[in-house]
Amino acid sequence: MQIRDLPFPDPGVPDARSGPRFLVWLGRRQLRGQIRCLLWGTLHMAGVGLLPVAVGIAVEAVVDGSGGRLALAGALITVLGVMTALGDTMLHRTAVTNWITAAARVQQLLALKSAEMGAALTRRVAAGEITAVSTGDVEKIGWFVEALSRFAAAAIAAVGVCVALVVYQPELGRLVALGLPVLALVVLPLLPRATKRADEQREKAGRATELASDTVAGLRVLRGIGGEELFLARYRRASQEVRTAAVRSARMWALIAAVQVVLPGLLLIAVVWYGVGLAREGRVSVGELVTVYGAVTFLLYPLRHFEEIAMAYSFSRPSAQRAARVLSLRRTTTADPAELDCPTAELKGDLYDPASGLLAPAGELTVVVCGDPDAAGRLADRLGGHAVKGPDEEGAPSVLLGGAALDALPLESARAAVLVQDKDPVLLSGTLTELLDVPSSGAVSQDDALAAAQCGDVLEALAQAAPDASGDPRAARITERGRSLSGGQRQRLALARSLVTDPEVLVLDEPTSAVDSHTEARIADGLRRLRAGRTTVVFASSPLLLDRADRVVFVPEGEVATVGRHRDLMRGDAAYRAVVTRETEDEQRQWKPVEAELADRKSKDLEEIEESA
Repeated sequence: MQIRDLPFPDPGVPDARSGPRFLVWLGRRQLRGQIRCLLWGTLHMAGVGLLPVAVGIAVEAVVDGSGGRLALAGALITVLGVMTALGDTMLHRTAVTNWITAAARVQQLLALKSAEMGAALTRRVAAGEITAVSTGDVEKIGWFVEALSRFAAAAIAAVGVCVALVVYQPELGRLVALGLPVLALVVLPLLPRATKRADEQREKAGRATELASDTVAGLRVLRGIGGEELFLARYRRASQEVRTAAVRSARMWALIAAVQVVLPGLLLIAVVWYGVGLAREGRVSVGELVTVYGAVTFLLYPLRHFEEIAMAYSFSRPSAQRAARVLSLRRTTTADPAELDCPTAELKGDLYDPASGLLAPAGELTVVVCGDPDAAGRLADRLGGHAVKGPDEEGAPSVLLGGAALDALPLESARAAVLVQDKDPVLLSGTLTELLDVPSSGAVSQDDALAAAQCGDVLEALAQAAPDASGDPRAARITERGRSLSGGQRQRLALARSLVTDPEVLVLDEPTSAVDSHTEARIADGLRRLRAGRTTVVFASSPLLLDRADRVVFVPEGEVATVGRHRDLMRGDAAYRAVVTRETEDEQRQWKPVEAELADRKSKDLEEIEESA
């Protein structure tokens, strides 16, 4: 796989059982690239490692006055120089390719998982952590994958040079062969503490990133309530904690780097001191001493790769663990696709949730009242097959559409049949035309959807901001997440986008919470008119929406308690009335005598009817 071939046609199914397993899986998926990097790295290391041999031959030739051997040494140095340059160039190309392709694979997996989970993903993993995984963590994972093959090449070169030294000059070679493993392993006791400090730094950085994201997202509200300085002060404290943790982590890694410099220097001093003594005794020649000295100097280079791979693994292991945590999430599946009673292309009928008992008849407008916004959001996700499998959802039955289990359907089929718009929909940056250019049945035009969502004032505002003289609102650019628009304008544009898709089942979670009552009434009428004959489920407690519903379902504690028309439920169900009208306990107590009197009158009327009959 080359960089120009990205993205991957199929990034594969990751082993997300743990961070180390995910790193192993990632390395196996790039085995060819790892082997190429290993071979070029070995060639580069061999060129650098053999250079002291050529220098030693040249020194011996000068001492002996042999011109032929000096010319041979010069030719050998030239060949080794070309080998080193070629190996280094290709090593860098293949290593960077491995880094970028590994990072791209992880990003592609995360993007696919985000699309699969939808809004339910942020209920399992904090938004700041997702941002950290898809940016900084991806780079650290790619770094480890890239450094692994270079470390393997350095290890092969180090072992090869040690063996060659033992054969070439046994006395000095044995000293080097015994000292090198000690130098490589002496930093191991320091790694756990360095890793712990690095983890603390990343954890604090993740919290600071999440705090910054929340502050930016709610900046308009913060300015309105005067809480801007409060949140800025919190972010300052969080950023200072990150700085302190980063300094503590850097100190430990600086200590490891110092150890990797001091100890090899001591080994080099020991080799020179011992070699000079052997040279005085005539047991080694000057050329051999120069060769051994050059080889030991070269061995300091592979030792740096030992330090780098330790750092790369220490940084990438928690990053891989976080990525594996996100990638391990999956849709709740309790049914076998082979057991479906109807083909996926003909998914129609009633929408039914066995867990709560909620039934949305086909072709009707059903409004669901929960009382708890979080519970409403979770139930909306379930109705769309967006629920994420977790410990509290093991064995939960699947939502059925026309008798077919949504969780067992292919993701594309489930999303095409049921569209869920959550209470905080996202508007991507781009023009209005691009915003409304979504997969759809073609039965609902953009103009009809905008009219039903009451987007007239939004179009006027966009027309004023349009870049061309015609003032075409469809050419106006909507900023990231629609921050240039008010909350109500963003909500209505999102509703228009959902209406354009015209799915068989449309689930809306509080679609009018940010608009005024007059606009809300017109939206309710437009929604009912445009969705006639289609199944629509709205989670809301607004009387304006409830009064226009074909069916109202009251789900106070995760299970259906009452079903009926809004006005009937207001008269006959105190709990329902308390949620819709926001009654206090005192007000509910005041209603009890009235309800009792109404019940007595109804009972007397029935008795009179029976007597007259």
